[in-house]
Amino acid sequence: MKLKPVFLSILLLLLPLTAMAQVKKAKGFKTFTFYLENDVFADRDRHYTNGLKLTWISPDLTDYQNNSGVPKWSYPLIKGLPFVNKPGFQRSISLSVGQNIYTPEDIERSDLIKKDRPYAGIAYFAIGFHSKSSSRMDTLEFDLGIVGPHSYAEACQKVVHEWSNSPHPNGWDNQLEDELALEAIYERKWKLLQSGVGSGFGYDLISRLGGGLGNVYTYANTGAGVRFGWNLPNDFGTFLIGPGCDSNAPFDERDPRFFSHERFGIHVFAAVDVRAVLRDIFLDGNTFRDSHSVDKKPFVTDFMAGVALIVNRFKISYTYVYRTKEFKAQKDEQVFGAIALSVSY
Repeated sequence: MKLKPVFLSILLLLLPLTAMAQVKKAKGFKTFTFYLENDVFADRDRHYTNGLKLTWISPDLTDYQNNSGVPKWSYPLIKGLPFVNKPGFQRSISLSVGQNIYTPEDIERSDLIKKDRPYAGIAYFAIGFHSKSSSRMDTLEFDLGIVGPHSYAEACQKVVHEWSNSPHPNGWDNQLEDELALEAIYERKWKLLQSGVGSGFGYDLISRLGGGLGNVYTYANTGAGVRFGWNLPNDFGTFLIGPGCDSNAPFDERDPRFFSHERFGIHVFAAVDVRAVLRDIFLDGNTFRDSHSVDKKPFVTDFMAGVALIVNRFKISYTYVYRTKEFKAQKDEQVFGAIALSVSY
C-alpha cells in the first residue's frame, strides 16, 4: 500500500479549511489525533510492519473532576496518582485505541522461521493522565489489550495486502498465542530550550525520560528532539506511536492553531530515542505459555527526522524512522515512516 499519495491527499483536503474556525481559548479545546506507521516507505513488509492509533485528548482542566466524562467513583483513585497531580499545572485525560502488527522478514513462507521474530499483533485501549506547564509535561498511562489471534492482526494484514495487491502473508499459523496485555507507563518531557514559539521563526529542544512495566513491555527510555521553523506550535512535539506519545494538544494561544490573523506554520524536526529493554513480548514470546521467541538486544535506538505543517486547527506530520536491530539474528536495521494528523476543536 502506497502511503505517500494518501499523505498528500490529506494535506490538500485541509487547505480549504483555513477560513472555517472561530478563535476560542486553546484550553477549552479537545484534540483528536490519527497515527499511522508502516514499513511500506522502505518497500518491504517485515518486523514492525504496521501501527494504527486513534487518540482523543480532553480540554485542559484545573482538576480531573472537572471532566464530566470521569466517573465519580474514580476521583479518589485519580487524585492519588503520582506525578500528574502537581498543583498549578494544567491537566487533561486522553483515551486511545490502537493496533500494532509484527512479522518476520519473509512473509511468503508458511513454516516457522526460528531465527526470525514471531508473527504477532496487539489491539489495546489506553487511558492517559497528563499534567503540564509551559516547560514540562508528565504522563501516566495505563494500557489494557490482547496479544495474539484475537488482536485480529492477521485478518487486518491479509485484507490490506489483498486490497493493495501485496504479497500474501502465509505464516500467521505460527503467531503468538492469546495473552491479556497490561501496562503502566510514565514519561516526563522538558522544554530545555525555547525561542520564538508562534512568532515567526523559532526553535525548541524537548527531552524525554520514562519507563514502562508490564507483561508486554518492561523498559526505560530517554531521548531528545529539536524543532525549527515558522510559527512553531506550542505543544510538546511529535512522537511515534507508543506510551506518552499524545502530546499534540496546544498549551495556549501562542500556538498558531489559535491565531486570529494567520493559522499557518511549518517546521522540521529531528530526534533520537534510546530504550533499555528488559521485556518485549513480541521478541520474548508469550509470558505464561510456550511460544516462538528470539534473543533480543538489550538496547534499541530510534533516529527520527521529519516535517510538520499546521493549517488552521490541523497539524499533520511525516516522520522518517531508522531503528537499530532489535534481536541478535536480525539481518538489517529497520526503516519505516509515520504519519500523524491532529485536529483541535
